[in-house]
Amino acid sequence: MAAKITDASLKSFVLNLGDKHPPIELGSADRTVNDPEAVRARFSHVIDYLARVELEVDRNVLELLTILPNVSEVDRIFYQDVWYDQEMAHGYLLDQLQGDLGMEPQPPFMTIPLRMKLLGALAHWEPIHDISRMLYYLTGASTERQAVLAYSSLIKELGEMGERAIAETVIHPIKQQEPGHFAFYRMSAEKMVQDEALKPWQMYVARLLRSKSFTMVGVDYVNYYQKEFGGVLNELGMDAELEIYAKEIGRLEAKLLWANEKGMDFPPYFLKALRESVEMFQGNHSFEPPKPNQFVV
Repeated sequence: MAAKITDASLKSFVLNLGDKHPPIELGSADRTVNDPEAVRARFSHVIDYLARVELEVDRNVLELLTILPNVSEVDRIFYQDVWYDQEMAHGYLLDQLQGDLGMEPQPPFMTIPLRMKLLGALAHWEPIHDISRMLYYLTGASTERQAVLAYSSLIKELGEMGERAIAETVIHPIKQQEPGHFAFYRMSAEKMVQDEALKPWQMYVARLLRSKSFTMVGVDYVNYYQKEFGGVLNELGMDAELEIYAKEIGRLEAKLLWANEKGMDFPPYFLKALRESVEMFQGNHSFEPPKPNQFVV
């Protein structure tokens, strides 16, 4: 029987995570790139996308404070004392790599979608706040799982290209820190289920909101980013195995949010979002890059 997750055990986990994984120092990276042109041609979408997402932590914090106006002590310690500095260091490393490859980085997207602001306005009512908290944990878990899979594939492909320096001293150290983030979100969501923090009607609302608003990491309801995400899947060879990928990133959510749906390997909106991204990338659609503060519903 698994040990019960408590506020104390969760706080201890977060503090240990910060101690074991301090932010990666820029000087620790070996910036040797044997063939910048080949790496850029092969992985421009992936590196550009990952760098932008990692550097959007300021907006991520604002989103968190928007949907969780009464953020818990443990959540605050996690994002403020551990996660924020780690993610910023990831972004700086990838931004540095982009410069080495002769790439022009995308500006971070800073808009908080209107739907999140509306949810935040309702979250001052405690039952809605608890729903928002569950959605925050599930989103975080999915995001971190996507990051682990992307970095794992990138390490493998760069190694096969002979680009071991950046694979081992840039991408691998970043990848090592992502599972700890995933574990925090997973444990936090599991604790809510364990404690029966959500009544049946709240679970129903959480499933409804998730079904209607789910999007892949970094897409932010922007067509341009959704197409770019399709490019990431293409460059990493994941576009040919979408159902396998959907299971990898969606099984925790199926277990916690859709436990009453027996036999569900992953919620269907995971595969739907993946297919739409690939179709947009493969099609002849053209979208303008969004402005950093562009209005989004």
